Amino acid sequence: MSNEIRNLEPKALWNKFADLNAVPRPSKKEERVIEFMKNFGNSLGLETFEDDIRNVIIRKPATKGMENRKKIVMQGHLDMVHQKNNDTVFDFDTQGIDMYVDGDWVRARGTTLGADNGLGVATIMAILESNDIPHPAIEALFTIDEETGMTGALNLKGGILTGDILLNLDTEEDDEIDIGCAGGVDVTASAVYDEEDTPEGSKGYTITVRGLNGGHSGMDIHKGLGNANKIMNRLLFGGFENFGLQVAEINGGSLRNAIPRESVARVIIAGMYDEAFVFDMQEVIGDIKKEFSTTEPKLEITIEKSELPAKVMQVPAQEGFLRAVYAAHNGVYRMSADMEDLVETSNNVAKVTVKSGELSVQCLTRSSVESSKFDLANALRSAFELCGCEVTFGGSYPGWTPNINSEILEVLVKIYEKQNGDKPKVVACHAGLECGILGTNYPGMDMISFGPTIHGAHSPDERASIKSAQKYWKFVLEILENIPVAN
Repeated sequence: MSNEIRNLEPKALWNKFADLNAVPRPSKKEERVIEFMKNFGNSLGLETFEDDIRNVIIRKPATKGMENRKKIVMQGHLDMVHQKNNDTVFDFDTQGIDMYVDGDWVRARGTTLGADNGLGVATIMAILESNDIPHPAIEALFTIDEETGMTGALNLKGGILTGDILLNLDTEEDDEIDIGCAGGVDVTASAVYDEEDTPEGSKGYTITVRGLNGGHSGMDIHKGLGNANKIMNRLLFGGFENFGLQVAEINGGSLRNAIPRESVARVIIAGMYDEAFVFDMQEVIGDIKKEFSTTEPKLEITIEKSELPAKVMQVPAQEGFLRAVYAAHNGVYRMSADMEDLVETSNNVAKVTVKSGELSVQCLTRSSVESSKFDLANALRSAFELCGCEVTFGGSYPGWTPNINSEILEVLVKIYEKQNGDKPKVVACHAGLECGILGTNYPGMDMISFGPTIHGAHSPDERASIKSAQKYWKFVLEILENIPVAN
């Protein structure tokens, strides 16, 4: 990694981010970063421990003159989304992120950057290490597995934290202050199916969808971006209806919280339809690319001859499955009636796998309204149960109800106006923040979320603004100086 990252201002923030990004930390594999964080806290002589689920907590006393202020919890998550371009050779289990500067942006070479939520974690580390930054007593809470289940927040027991105010540093636009967020539930459809030998005289093809933007399945779900799984299913459905296409394998998408960028399917066509199939599919591909020409200008769809698979799905199972995926809602389901331009409920058809007699569809359904979340989840469940799938709900977590009378909100708004000359946007977001979950065991804690500008989170296009990091750092420092006096 180039020293140009470490020389960026504020150096305290970027150096801690560089230290953190040298440690592999994909979700559910946080062992190394947990040890890294514990060693960091212990090296500073601060009280450092992990709870039963392996969240790390570090406590630092107030600086001189700040002892009478309310105690704060500064919180971020240790894990990062591990996404890479299909032509990038990279092992998230062993390699640190390869960063570089591109104008005002810090990026990674072919992978996610980890600014979500690495910049928040680095901020807390810099404050803990500092000797000249005034602050009240701090409990630093570093949670695990936020990106793939929020199990760290879900399993944080009541009574461990003693802070009055929680500063969550996991928001991605520097002019926004978050006071609410969506909850979510994992919807998984699975089934076994009968295969049959590939008929004689068949022709094998590989269909590939790639070049999509991808992105965050909450924050970007309203942008009309292409979903590789839905586009692939459209192609397979048309090929089946018109030419009797049969599926051997499908592999599309990766993580529930990432809009799928790529999908690959191996299929067969009866030899008699060979030329007609390719001609017809090119027309369909042209239509799809035209539909997405504005939002997905780099979309590529290819159909190439390939070796014949030994077996394919039997037609009854395939027909039901393709119809179910077609019926499964993807994208915005309902906009909020209470907050302008806020997505209330959505779904991401995140991962589709068909191979060797087993199939699976993984979705992430989000909503700021609990009843609406399960309304959409049940709609998905109904579509997949009609084709014989077993459908399970898992990893459900609550949303965060906005509190417009929050004391810490008033503090942040005043500081933002003073520093920037205009008002911040006070919003609720469609992403899953940990505040709602933490609030279940700490209902009296005053919570707020903010952060520097990060674009393209959950995709290899993830990038963090350097100017925004400077603005954000100044904001953080003045917030710490202005935490209210304890009652």
